[in-house]
Amino acid sequence: MSIADPVDSGLVTRGVAEVFPDQAGSSDPRQCVTRLLQTTDRPLRVKLGVDATGSHLHLGHSIPLRKLRAFQDAGHTAVLIIGDFTAQIGDPTGRTESRPPLTAQQVHIHAQTYLAQIQSILDFATPGRLEVHHNSTWLARLDLKEIINLLGTMTVGQMLAKEGFAERYGQNHPIFLHEFLYPLLQGYDSVAVQADVELGGTDQKFNIAVGRDLQRHFGQPPQFGLLVPILLGTDGVQKMSKSLDNFITMQDHPSIMYQKLQKVPDDLLPQYFELLTNLSLSDLPNNPREQQKLLAQTVTAGYYGGEAAQQAALATAGEIPEFSLQGVTMPVKLFYLLAASGLCRSSSEARRQIQSGAVRLDDQRITDVDWDWANSEPLLGRVLKLGKSKFVRLVF
Repeated sequence: MSIADPVDSGLVTRGVAEVFPDQAGSSDPRQCVTRLLQTTDRPLRVKLGVDATGSHLHLGHSIPLRKLRAFQDAGHTAVLIIGDFTAQIGDPTGRTESRPPLTAQQVHIHAQTYLAQIQSILDFATPGRLEVHHNSTWLARLDLKEIINLLGTMTVGQMLAKEGFAERYGQNHPIFLHEFLYPLLQGYDSVAVQADVELGGTDQKFNIAVGRDLQRHFGQPPQFGLLVPILLGTDGVQKMSKSLDNFITMQDHPSIMYQKLQKVPDDLLPQYFELLTNLSLSDLPNNPREQQKLLAQTVTAGYYGGEAAQQAALATAGEIPEFSLQGVTMPVKLFYLLAASGLCRSSSEARRQIQSGAVRLDDQRITDVDWDWANSEPLLGRVLKLGKSKFVRLVF
C-alpha cells in the first residue's frame, strides 16, 4: 500500500479549517490525525455523508468531495454515504425553521443525480478506493428499542447547544422532536461504516462530534473530524446557496460555469483557488483579471475537459446571448422556445431539429418534440443550444 505524506501532500493543511480533536502534543498516534496518517498500516476509512435533498450540487458541495478525492489519491478508502434516509428528516443545522419533508421517491431521484455528478470528482475506477452506501440500509432497520438507546446517549441540553436550536428555542420558534434525531442518525452512520475520519463543512462540527460519542458508546475508536471552509457565493457576501442565487452548479453548461467564475470578486479569488483547484497559490499571476481567467479555465476544465473550457472561453469573450422568458406564456413547449429565441426560423424547423437530436438544454439532449415546462423556474440560467455554435441563455 502506498500512503502519501499528509503534510507534503497538503492533505490536512490545504483547504482545511479545523481538525478535531486537536491534541498534537500527545504521544498517542491516535490522538493526532497527522501522526495517524503517517503511521497507519492500512488505508483509513474516510467518511463523507451527502443528503439527497435537491437535484443539483453546486461548487460549495464540491469542496468536501475534493478533499475526499485527495484522501483517495493518498491511498485511503473514501466512504461516501448517500443520506437517502436522513434526507427525509432534513439536517436542521443553521436552520431557523424545520425543513419541509421529502418523500422517498423524491430522495431516490435526487440520489441518482448526485451520483452522476459526483463521478466527475471521485475515483470510481480504482479498486478499494471507494465505497458507496445508502444510510437507509441500516437506519431503516433500527427498531424502537435501538432508537431509544440512541436518544439515551444525549441530553436535551446538549441538543439545544447545537447551532440553530439555541436560536430557535430563544425566539420561541418550534423545534420538532424528529429534528433532535438527525445528529444521532448521522452519527450512527459513522458507527455503521466504522469511520476513522469524517469530512464536513465547518457547520457540521456538532454532528461529527456526535458520531465520535456514538462510536465510543458502541466500543469503536472515535473518528477524527476534518472540517473544510464554507465557500462564499459569487456575491462575495453569503455562503453559496441556490436560494440566494449566488451559486455555480457542477452541471452548469461550460460557458455558464466559465462566465460565472470569470466574474468572481477579486477578494474571493484566493479562497476559490485554494478550495476549487490544486494550483499553487504562490504561482498565480499578479493581475486579478488574469487570475479570474485562470480560475475559470481550471475549474471548467476539471469538469468538462480542456477543449470544452477553451470553447467556453471563446464563447464568453463575446458573452452568451440571452433570451428573456418574461413575456413567454407558460406552459411552454421546446419548439416554441427555439423559434422565439431565434435559434430556429420557425416552429416547423424547430421540430425537425429536435427530432434530429441537434437540440440540447445544457448537456441534456432532447428529442421529444412535445417536451414542455409548466413554469420558467427549471429553465432560468440554463443554455439552450442548437448544434455546436448557436446557443442562448434563458433568463427572466
